[in-house]
Amino acid sequence: MLVIGIGNEFRRDDGVGIAVARALKALDLPGVDVRERGGEGTDLIALWRDHPLVFVVDATSSGAPVGTIHRFAIAAGDEAEMAPPAHIFRGTSHQIGLGEAIALGGLLGQFPSRLIVYGIESVDFCEGVGLSSPVEQAAVDVVARIAVDCSVPQLLA
Repeated sequence: MLVIGIGNEFRRDDGVGIAVARALKALDLPGVDVRERGGEGTDLIALWRDHPLVFVVDATSSGAPVGTIHRFAIAAGDEAEMAPPAHIFRGTSHQIGLGEAIALGGLLGQFPSRLIVYGIESVDFCEGVGLSSPVEQAAVDVVARIAVDCSVPQLLA
């Protein structure tokens, strides 16, 4: 299993994916590879293509209440129908973000058997470190959810 935390820890809530990744890495779950990334889509495709089950965590900005946890489960072959709306992810300074990476990975046949995306609704993307309180609590919840999913992966079927 692979967990990818996306974000920029120096842009406050945008670092939520990185915070989740670091918390999961500290748990040292057997068989779980945890990585931190900035969100460049082609990098994500290269990283996840050889893994059957992948979790991705990123900040979202959809207009939902801050701290809302969005969860999208996508099976290979269903990328076009099941992908999260690309506009809710803040994107990167690169051309291809998470939403586009999901679509492109599917088109190229470079997609995990199952991809589970957790988006945490965020509010503060200004320069600085540290998460806003509701985002920090949501991160704790997502760490717990992923830890359970990684411990009992058959629950995801």
